Amino acid sequence: MSVDIIFKIAGIGLLVSITNQVLIRAEREEMATMVTLVGIVMVLGIVIDLVTNLFDSVKSIFGLY
Repeated sequence: MSVDIIFKIAGIGLLVSITNQVLIRAEREEMATMVTLVGIVMVLGIVIDLVTNLFDSVKSIFGLY
């Protein structure tokens, strides 16, 4: 696993956190919640891609399917 992916996830988290705080202070709690959900979906997309690659590697190593 490369360090780039960790930095990408951390960057998304930092950006979502800062945007969330700005929106809460501007009394836009609904938008802050939506930004948080979008950040979670983006990170889950990255993680799902990594898990898919892991399962493909395991299948090829053990000769499954």
